Amino acid sequence: GKISGRSQEIQRLIGRSLRAITDLVALGERTVNIDCDVIQADGGTRTAAITGAYVALNQALQMLVKNRVLTQVPLLCPVAAISVGILDGQLLLDLCYEEDFAADVDFNVVLTSQGGLVEIQGATEADPFPRHQVDEVLSLASRGMEDLFRFQREAAQGIQ
Repeated sequence: GKISGRSQEIQRLIGRSLRAITDLVALGERTVNIDCDVIQADGGTRTAAITGAYVALNQALQMLVKNRVLTQVPLLCPVAAISVGILDGQLLLDLCYEEDFAADVDFNVVLTSQGGLVEIQGATEADPFPRHQVDEVLSLASRGMEDLFRFQREAAQGIQ
């Protein structure tokens, strides 16, 4: 059937996130398809999909190296995503569904393990928010990413 606009948007976000950390020249003329099914989540399925998609891509590329299709894994660094919101003036990290629904401002932040920004999506359903809060959101997201990158490393070790 036809893919919904929401699904297309999520596909593009995941694709942008993975391409940003992949050496496309080293990958060569190859297409990698990654199917992201978030089985259980209490909140941000987009962010969970990006974080898990990196693990899947790394695993697939490791297999290509093992099978001598590639000489090295063409990934520049890990990438992950996390949600941050502002609810009643308080910053919240990794929003659950209820927090996301109630938040005055919510963001999805995609970062590399080296601290590089890949994408920031943020919006308010209420009053405009001051610019300094964007810096606060990004700082909190960066701190939260440390756990996600650790989970990715642990998952990669479990695969080998």
